[in-house]
Amino acid sequence: MTASPTNDSIAAPRGRYVALALLIIVYTLNFVDRQIISILKDPIAAELNLTDSQLGLMGGVAFAVLYTTLAIPIAWAADRSSRVWIMTLALGVWSAFTAICGLTTNFIQLFFARMGVGVGEAGGVAPAYSLIADYFPPKQRARALAIYSFGIPVGSAAGILFGGLLAQYVDWRFAFVSIGLFGVFLAPAFRLFVKDPPRNIFDAQSTNEKPLGFLPACELAFAKPSFWLLAFGAAFSSMVGYGLLYWMPTFLARSMHMSLVDRSWFLAGVLFIGGVAGMALGGFLGDRLGERSKRFYPLIPAVAFLISAPLYVLGVLTTDPFVAFFVFLAPQALGLVWLGPVITAVQHLGPANSRTMISALFLLINNLIGIAVGTYFFGAMSDFLKPQFGEDSIKYAFMFGLGFYIIAALLLFLASFRIKKDWVD
Repeated sequence: MTASPTNDSIAAPRGRYVALALLIIVYTLNFVDRQIISILKDPIAAELNLTDSQLGLMGGVAFAVLYTTLAIPIAWAADRSSRVWIMTLALGVWSAFTAICGLTTNFIQLFFARMGVGVGEAGGVAPAYSLIADYFPPKQRARALAIYSFGIPVGSAAGILFGGLLAQYVDWRFAFVSIGLFGVFLAPAFRLFVKDPPRNIFDAQSTNEKPLGFLPACELAFAKPSFWLLAFGAAFSSMVGYGLLYWMPTFLARSMHMSLVDRSWFLAGVLFIGGVAGMALGGFLGDRLGERSKRFYPLIPAVAFLISAPLYVLGVLTTDPFVAFFVFLAPQALGLVWLGPVITAVQHLGPANSRTMISALFLLINNLIGIAVGTYFFGAMSDFLKPQFGEDSIKYAFMFGLGFYIIAALLLFLASFRIKKDWVD
């Protein structure tokens, strides 16, 4: 069958890289809107008189509950309709609710506005994974997914930096509104320039095969022990990743006594430099070592987590902000190495027609535990330790939370024994 000109342009390297660039921009904005609240929560708490536990709920549960659960029906729709249209609508919705966050006047209003952000962002990731799998052949997917995941450190750094600067020189409400409106205006441009590629063109499976529904995808996942080990391994690591990211500005303020502007620059630098390095390293190692043995896909992040945990402890115990900046770079990079290898492995745990739904199930587990539980855990632990440690309670909450990296490494190590048997080319 001869491909149409549109399909030819999509399959061409230029077309796929243009699409990847725009997907990265949207993913970057996804994390700007998701993480901006971490740098703004201190001025918000001061104005609205919130506890650390309330801040943990606002940053975790408020966002994660609908974000994770709605991802399943959205993934079902993405397998049967335009993935680009779904992402366009999602971008518009989460950006609009980000702007609404700046108009709230109490905890309940802000909690529900953050739920709205989660509703929109539920349609922003699983369809993108599926698009990238259809834009790039298998031997390039780990790198493409790792490059796409640059949106995490870049977006997180941008959200921290611009949110902090805008809050300092205008106010926290203006930060939410201005960044939210930018996404609303970006949505039509994304729809105009990104096209849906033909499905499964790089895979042996027929492109006419019907996509799997939710229950068949669950049955497939239940039959794959490596799926559960990868999903829960990633989830426990995300408890640390999301928890530290959300509470690090508070640590810098309370334990290192840094100003809002200083901690914005500090954390943005750590997230950007360390995050991009970690993504690139994970994608490179995943493609290079994964060709030798499928076991390396889970082993690479398992080793990274074991090294990262003690380095984070060293950074938390450092009292000099200049020294701490360079100490935190290494564990920040190692903590994000997992994305390229693990997401690539998840994409190969079922036939091509199951990718979006398998990704949604993976994200459900990863984000519900990582964002909802992880973010709340550090806040609740900080409140629990405050009578004993005072302003340093968040520092010691970090110490307890880093133990989840050890659990994550163990689960991924176990996955390495099963991954080859569960792999689908």
